[in-house]
Amino acid sequence: MKLQRFALAIAGAGMLAATAASGPALAATQGEPAPSWTHKSANAGPAEQKSASAVAASCVQAIVFPTAANTVGEVDVTAAKPPRIEQFEPLDFVESRWTATWYGATNASGTQSYAYGVFLQDGNLMRHTTTFPDNAAPRATTAKVGAGWASFKSISTSNYQVAAPAHSYLYGLNTNGKLYRYAKSGTGYKNLGNFGGFASFKAMTMISETATYDTLLMTTKAGALYTIHIPITATAKPVVKLIQGSGWSNFESLVTQSCGAGTLVTGIDHDSDTGYQYAFSHANGTATRITAYGKIPAVFDGINHASGTWYKNQLTGE
Repeated sequence: MKLQRFALAIAGAGMLAATAASGPALAATQGEPAPSWTHKSANAGPAEQKSASAVAASCVQAIVFPTAANTVGEVDVTAAKPPRIEQFEPLDFVESRWTATWYGATNASGTQSYAYGVFLQDGNLMRHTTTFPDNAAPRATTAKVGAGWASFKSISTSNYQVAAPAHSYLYGLNTNGKLYRYAKSGTGYKNLGNFGGFASFKAMTMISETATYDTLLMTTKAGALYTIHIPITATAKPVVKLIQGSGWSNFESLVTQSCGAGTLVTGIDHDSDTGYQYAFSHANGTATRITAYGKIPAVFDGINHASGTWYKNQLTGE
């Protein structure tokens, strides 16, 4: 089966990194001219397909982002000091206000590659399937999953498919200060309840997914960084661990990608359209080691920013 390197040639792509105020400014490098989606899809394997022994400096992180112009962009960022980029041409999309991870896949015969995921459009939860034909422009088709999402300010998904029991959960951060969890059920999602105490939190993304738990990486409005470990059992409560007490307040989006024994984390500042990349060791509270790779030489003008990854790739950050 032909595997695609999941670079979405979407809206004026740029990988978002955090503002200079939020991280150390390192010298920028100029990226190559923007290639097409089709070229990338047809000629490379998934950027995220790395062996467990891969070192951080050889890992690539794909960042996708919807824009106010109803397009989606992508920038692939190679972990280095400073980070190096490959930027892709825009892909037409639809109006959205927040998107979760884009998962790359192929059909059973390996003849068609596509990406899928969920996003928020006004007060609706939507699903998209975006195909990448070999000889035509990418095409996005969307469908409404459910209403009643106007009060959700961000969403994140897990997609544990490595072994049984598999699970696909959707997490939503609500303006009422609660974190909601949903399980994928057919073409929709089943509400599994919520957890209180999240009124002070701002940005979130998935950093780990296993057969028994998911872990979110989240920031507070004051700039603290936490992991939120959530067992899949219905009655279990989240385990909240502080990683850093300050320094993350400028980031409205967080994007993660497993890399060897650690995780690449990009923080994105929506006010300045800038981003910074970091390498995290295995998350272990305040003992987590964080290496700053610096400012990414790209403009990140998305409404939000999310990971582009292969659907069977597992996040192993905690």
